[in-house]
Amino acid sequence: MNNTFSQLPKAQKEIIDAWEWYEEKQSGLGDQFKNEVAKKIRTVVENPLHYPVKGKYREAQTDVFPFLIVFKFDKKANMIVIVSVFHTSRHPKRKH
Repeated sequence: MNNTFSQLPKAQKEIIDAWEWYEEKQSGLGDQFKNEVAKKIRTVVENPLHYPVKGKYREAQTDVFPFLIVFKFDKKANMIVIVSVFHTSRHPKRKH
């Protein structure tokens, strides 16, 4: 099965904002963050059912940075929608 994915504008903005924050802290750290998120998204696309359902969404935690990739998976369409890229220190009700 070949899954596809898309990102909501909110998730795209969260990635850009986090990239900028990490780059301000240390040059190149933003790129490491972006690569880590991309790596985890590839893993999610390969096996979305591996990740637990929390309410209406599934969540995959990045390995290096404290972020959750919050997503929906439509089995019939083989489509993953990244809803949020959420820093784990933020309030949980703001995930979506």
